[in-house]
Parts: sequence; C-alpha cells; structure tokens
Amino acid sequence: MGVLISTLIPIGLIFLSGFLLQKKQLLDVRSVSGVALYILTPALVFRTFYTTEPDYDVFLIVLFAVIFLIVMLLLNKLLTWVLRWDAPTESGMTLSTSFMNAGNYGAPLILFAFGEQAFAYAVIFMVIQSFFMSTIGVYIANRSNMTGADALRVVLKMPAFFALLLGILFQWLQVTIPPTYFDSISMLGEASIPVVMVVLGMQLAKISLASLEWKLISIGTAVRLVVSPVIAWGLTELLQTNDLLSTVLIVAVAMPTAATIAMISVEFHSSPDLVSSITLLTTILSVPSLWILLLIIGT
Repeated sequence: MGVLISTLIPIGLIFLSGFLLQKKQLLDVRSVSGVALYILTPALVFRTFYTTEPDYDVFLIVLFAVIFLIVMLLLNKLLTWVLRWDAPTESGMTLSTSFMNAGNYGAPLILFAFGEQAFAYAVIFMVIQSFFMSTIGVYIANRSNMTGADALRVVLKMPAFFALLLGILFQWLQVTIPPTYFDSISMLGEASIPVVMVVLGMQLAKISLASLEWKLISIGTAVRLVVSPVIAWGLTELLQTNDLLSTVLIVAVAMPTAATIAMISVEFHSSPDLVSSITLLTTILSVPSLWILLLIIGT
C-alpha cells in the first residue's frame, strides 16, 4: 500500500493534469510533443552519455535493452503472421508493446521503491530507451507509409541519434563543457520527463472510448504488462545481472506503453488511435499490475 500511495498515485496525478488541461481547452498536442521530441529528449540523451563513464553494468544494460527489443520485434512478427495483421496494425502494435514508459514513470517509481543506486541504473536504461524510440521507433512508425530507405532517412534526421553520438564522443575525448552551457543542457534534459508525462495525459484526453478496438488493445496490453516482464526475467537470468540490476530491469520493462511512443504515433500518423488506446489502458492497469509485481519482488 505504501508504494501505491507514495509513488504510483503521485505519478498518476501528473498524467491527470495533462488530461484535465486538454479537456478544459483544446491544445495542439503535436506542437507540444514536438518540443519534447526534438529538443528536450536529445538534451537528456546527450547529458546522460556525456556524464556516464562506461562499466560492466552499463554494458549489461545496453545488451539487455538490445536483446529485449529484438525479442519484442520478433514476437510482433509472429503475432502478425498468426493473426494476419496489416502493415499499419503491425506498426502500431509493435510500437505499443516494444517501448515502455521506463523514464517518466519507471525512473521515479524505481527511485522511491529501491533507492539512489537503482535510480542510476534506471536513468541509463531510460536514456537507451529514449534513443531507441527516437530512432527505431520513428522507423517503425514510418515504415507502413514509406519505403525503408525513406524511413531510414527520417531516423537519421532525429536529433536524439546525434545527441547520443556526441555524448559518447565528448565523454571519450574528455571534452570540458563550460558550466553555464552544461547547466542549460541539463535544464532542457530535466524538463523532458514532466513534459512528456503531461503530453501523455493530453493525448489520453482525446481518445474516444467508442472507437476502441478491444481485441487488439487486449493483446497489446497483455504483451506490454504481462509478457514483457516475464521476458525480462528470463533475460536477466541469461545475462546473470546482479540482484539490484535485475530488479530494476524487470520493473522498468513492466511499465505501460511509453508516452513518447504516443507522441511519435501522432507525429508520424502511425495508428495513433490504436497506440493511444493501448497507452491509456496500460497506464490505468499498470497501477494494479505494478503493485502486484512489487509485492512479488518484495519491496
């Protein structure tokens, strides 16, 4: 009950603020999401990789994230073949189930539940996910209405890709950024988490319950909230991560569909109703599902 009251409910209230804002006055969600996608998230990606010195745990987090994404892509290919989904549906389901809200939901939850060291792991995983969403997620969103080459060109235009490369390069070359400039980057990066949380609430406010495709949404929700953490558990056993890192990765992967993915689906017109609907349901159901998971883990 403590985690529910002290962590899950306060995070939900931030989503609710965006929801109520959009209900009270109609705003252009794409404009707000564009700020997060093209300015705030790249700043966070750069800062994290500029300030993080690589070690074995960082290597394991990156390896876990890569393998997990590959498994989810293959799982969605299998579901597409079995259930005969068309290309737009496959893209929407892949976006909804493969990318989780590890940052603006998962990171604060992990901080409150497991402490500072766990939070450090969570931030690294969050930034890797942000990079994946801003590159691979954008490619998936565009592949149903573009050729592969065109979608790849869109990916290469995403600033998060270059922010990651610059962050790693500056860290490797030990480039010193003047404090005032670094503070500006940090301010932008720190703003990304609350902004995308508010944007998610705004996007949820636009969903019509009458248009929900319950069969697809149920499948997506089950994969995101139930199947994903089981896969994560298996991968942590395979990689033999330490207990704390294993816990962080399993909890992070058990998060609902990422707010950023809802923004990307709107930005690139990739089954936005389906993606937003799964985002809505997984966000609501994540309260009991995460509560149960945390009880199983033993917080």
